[in-house]
Amino acid sequence: MNELAVHPNVYATGGSKGLVPILERVWLREQQVGDGTYYIVSGFANYNGGVRFFPVFRRHVEHGGKVVAIFGGNARQRLTSRQVVQEMLECGVDVHVVNRKRLMHAKSYGSRTPEGEMLVVTSGNFTGPGMAQNVEMSLMLDRPTTKSMGFSWEGLVKGMFSQNWELYRPRLDDMDAPVWQLLYDERKADLILDETNEVTLVIRLGHADTVRVNAAPGSDAGRGTQYFWLSKDCYDFFPALTIPNRRGLKRTYSCQVSMRFVDLDQEHPVRVTFEAENNLDFRLGTGPLRHTGLAREGDIAAISRVGESSYELRLFRQSTKTGRDLMKHAVNFIGHQGKRYGFMANQRFERVSGRSVG
Repeated sequence: MNELAVHPNVYATGGSKGLVPILERVWLREQQVGDGTYYIVSGFANYNGGVRFFPVFRRHVEHGGKVVAIFGGNARQRLTSRQVVQEMLECGVDVHVVNRKRLMHAKSYGSRTPEGEMLVVTSGNFTGPGMAQNVEMSLMLDRPTTKSMGFSWEGLVKGMFSQNWELYRPRLDDMDAPVWQLLYDERKADLILDETNEVTLVIRLGHADTVRVNAAPGSDAGRGTQYFWLSKDCYDFFPALTIPNRRGLKRTYSCQVSMRFVDLDQEHPVRVTFEAENNLDFRLGTGPLRHTGLAREGDIAAISRVGESSYELRLFRQSTKTGRDLMKHAVNFIGHQGKRYGFMANQRFERVSGRSVG
């Protein structure tokens, strides 16, 4: 069955509410691991755009499958990052880079197996924003449809490779090759946060978020790590999650950010972790809140991004007018326990909350 989705959470004709669920259908639910080839064509690509699927690609290649990716390359325009290309290569992906944006603006994904071809045509790049909070449209065409229209992934890729373009094929054993100069570095300290990313995540806290906040020191309830569990749609809210886990069997990806805990008047480095092979949630380390009693289940946490890796966290009681006003922006549900989240521009958050950000 074909599907169309306008995301995030705008409109959908099927069960897939966005680009990530559509790709999960194409690469996971309707394809055997190791069977056939996955395809990625995107003008832009960054690490968080692929973080959901790196383990998927790795398993597919390890079981005999192939993954082919074609990205645009221009470091000045920040088209594709070194980090995403390096990770893709380490997963066994066959990566190609086309020099310059104007030659590479297409976005499409899909698969080819003996059963046929699946094609996703979308406005969403292989980036955190493209996968999460950008308003994008994605159309997935199933195998009978692509067969009826004569579509072929092999034909498309062959046609692209036959053009008079500057095409490069990066390798891990030659990191000084010219192709790497086309890729920008996501870890550079001088990266400036785009104003479109100056947003606040509003989240209604659940029991798991607050039980340790209210636990007495030394009690059983206070044991374990203190986290806030966040939305699955945070791919574009945090810096590149390039720190892999060193322990355990389930793969995770993390980054470290600077968090100002406004209610404590303290600033701490904290870790953000994406559970890539477990529940696919993001979790935010909030250890300084343990035993403080500053938040109860149902209260509001507002996490404002004020720099590339700088954030501020404020807590609001659900019974206050500000808490109720902020709750109106938490329009998306997480699970079935009443936990909700939403995003709003920092300027709007300042107007609603009466608090200055940054």
